[in-house]
Amino acid sequence: MKSDIRVCGDWEQAHERPVYTLGESCPQCGADAVNSAPAPFSPSDPHGEYRRALKRSRPQ
Repeated sequence: MKSDIRVCGDWEQAHERPVYTLGESCPQCGADAVNSAPAPFSPSDPHGEYRRALKRSRPQ
């Protein structure tokens, strides 16, 4: 699922804090806006086996 919320691609240099938008560009500085969603899960992740084992071992 793709997120509609985007963040200014140059916020670290142009702004004090992230600027979020639904548009293709930043409303304050005009820089390109990038997807703010985290990277997708990959089963081929080299550390995924350990992360899943840790999740299974935690009490619910």
